[in-house]
Amino acid sequence: MAIKLLAEDDRPREKFLQKGKGSLSDSELLAIIMGSGNREEDALELARKILASVNNSWNELSLLSAKDLMKFKGIGESKAISIISALEIGRRRAVQDIPEKTIIGNSHDAYAILRNQLSDLRTEEFWTIFLNNSNKVIHVSQLTQGGISQSIVDVRTLYKSALDHFSTGIIIAHNHPSGSLKPSREDINITQKIKEAGNTLSIQLLDHIIVTQDSYFSFSDAGLL
Repeated sequence: MAIKLLAEDDRPREKFLQKGKGSLSDSELLAIIMGSGNREEDALELARKILASVNNSWNELSLLSAKDLMKFKGIGESKAISIISALEIGRRRAVQDIPEKTIIGNSHDAYAILRNQLSDLRTEEFWTIFLNNSNKVIHVSQLTQGGISQSIVDVRTLYKSALDHFSTGIIIAHNHPSGSLKPSREDINITQKIKEAGNTLSIQLLDHIIVTQDSYFSFSDAGLL
């Protein structure tokens, strides 16, 4: 059956089968996830509208909550969850693509690992990269959620994890959902506390990175360590 004779909602699926996943546009991929549109718009038209509302950016789309998505006619709770779940799968896949024992040579190497975890969050999270004496990544994990000001009580937890992984160096990171790359006074204070605690244990704080949706700030590059 020719694609033009199919129902509008079925055309992206047919294109997928005939030409492969790489042939699909962003709106066609989103239309497949949604499955159907509404009474006035087919799935493809609705997908185009949703993507246009976020500047055709998957990153910006990932910031929308289920309630945000449900403001579009034809997007109920089930479709909203499907969209958010698909984006979360993509985020997790990106994290799994990080090769084991990656060597961190500069701040951008660390950012490349952390941006998939931190760039599209609406609340602050605090993460740590644990390294061996060759600056190879041993482990990456989340330390806290909910704001840098809460992290002072977690310095002991941070270094317990570092000792558990036989780490000789760490890189800490958190995100600024506001988009500002300027470190706050709290950011600077917690960095100093973590650095001092690490000196006592002979575990070096190599960098503190602030991540926004499309960029980062490095304490090391700025001479703040």
